Amino acid sequence: MSFLRHVKLRVPSGAARPGPAIGQALGPLGINMAEFCKQFNEASENLYEKGTPVGVKLSAFSDRTFKFDVRSPPTSYLILKAAGMEKGPAQPSPERASGYITPEAVYEIAKMKQKDEMRWHLPLEGVARSVVGTARSMGVRVREAQDGDAEEKQE
Repeated sequence: MSFLRHVKLRVPSGAARPGPAIGQALGPLGINMAEFCKQFNEASENLYEKGTPVGVKLSAFSDRTFKFDVRSPPTSYLILKAAGMEKGPAQPSPERASGYITPEAVYEIAKMKQKDEMRWHLPLEGVARSVVGTARSMGVRVREAQDGDAEEKQE
């Protein structure tokens, strides 16, 4: 059982199905797609809401076995969800914000992202700054909830 290679995938949490997207990555390695989907769905169904795109790092071995790690959803997906947007702007403008998130939402996203394999050693503040930078590049601004916003959320 020798290591062949790593494959990175983005798969919906709890809803993986054998198909072209997964098949093109796993087929050349000889990995059974149905078995991967079954194991992935079992592992991810309790981690995140069903259908949330999550990163997967799969290690393939020469005897057609595999091991995988489920990672957190993409930062951009979490920002859009926190801002209540379905889709980001086609051309984000630095002058005009297309959405807003609160510092609390940035903190929650940073805590989720810090749990990933390659970020456990980074301070939470550094991860939060990265989240703010990603939000800014998407045209989403960080601001405290204003009185009008708070009243709308309570209704």
